[in-house]
Amino acid sequence: MNASHVVLYRYAIPFTEPITVKRQQLVQREGIILALKSACEKHVAYGEIAPLPGLHQETLQSAEAQLVELFSKRETLTSSMMPDKLYPSVRTGVEMAMINLDAAISGTLPSFSEKEQVAEQIPVNALLFGDTSLVMQRAEKYFELGYRTFKLKVSANTTTQSINSIRELHRTFGSTVKLRLDANQSLSLDEAISFAKQIPPGSVAYIEEPLQQAELTGNFYAKTAIHSALDETLWQKPELLATIPEASLAALILKPNRLGGISAALHFARYARENNLLAVFSSAFESGISLSFYAWLAASTAVEPAACGLDTYRYLQHDLLETPFGAENALLDPYKLYKDGVKVRERCLRRRSLWIL
Repeated sequence: MNASHVVLYRYAIPFTEPITVKRQQLVQREGIILALKSACEKHVAYGEIAPLPGLHQETLQSAEAQLVELFSKRETLTSSMMPDKLYPSVRTGVEMAMINLDAAISGTLPSFSEKEQVAEQIPVNALLFGDTSLVMQRAEKYFELGYRTFKLKVSANTTTQSINSIRELHRTFGSTVKLRLDANQSLSLDEAISFAKQIPPGSVAYIEEPLQQAELTGNFYAKTAIHSALDETLWQKPELLATIPEASLAALILKPNRLGGISAALHFARYARENNLLAVFSSAFESGISLSFYAWLAASTAVEPAACGLDTYRYLQHDLLETPFGAENALLDPYKLYKDGVKVRERCLRRRSLWIL
């Protein structure tokens, strides 16, 4: 690592509306920004460490304590020499900052695969939740903005509402949009089958984590012919990936800061490519620092990237970048976003600690 200075900052960004994660209601997004600075601060690179309550096991406080312990040793770090037991969010932020610093010093963009071609655009899926009237209001707005892939949150407690929303979305948009569902492991096999039988045929591209028991994914597909996507299973029980019938899967949902870092996300992206699955890069309501990095990851690992789950920026009242992260006509420009994503508004951050290496 070519850094001579390390600085940790904190941030807090209000949500545009309360967000519920695993039954926890959140009103703001908090996180840590790691800045690596070269000698004379000629080059500065950033990484984001942002465990999300309800999703991560580590807290923001424990993540910061681990960072303090890591950098207090003042040892030279490399991607191959980082401690094994770093929290997923911590490893993600450290790897991100190190990759960004290497890119800044070399004057080149990061390279994540052997292929030379990088996708010029990445589609985005629009996140839908709430009652049917709110879902339709949002869907019509997003459709006008150019979105053609929607993701609808469903749960065991809202199956009737979800079915009504799916039917209305299908009636309104038909085959002009792709609809993905996300059940967050909330359904038993019987509940998932019953739910699936009430969905209009051909209306759903796949369901993320439909089952409480992911090992039954093949059974769900055999009974319904509806494909699944794996998200939580990839970090809870990654060994199941090799045992679930390939025909029952459509996609892997890749949240780097929950999977265990950039290198872990790249591993699953390669697996998806080799097994003809979609690699859907997704965020956990992080700032544009992470979103721009993930957009470049998606563009670098697939010639035709799947619609990604980076639309969460809409739920943050402001960004940490000089040029806020955003999509145009529901498409991301990975080149522009990466270059803008390394220009951080440090005035929006609160400094916590500094080390000279």
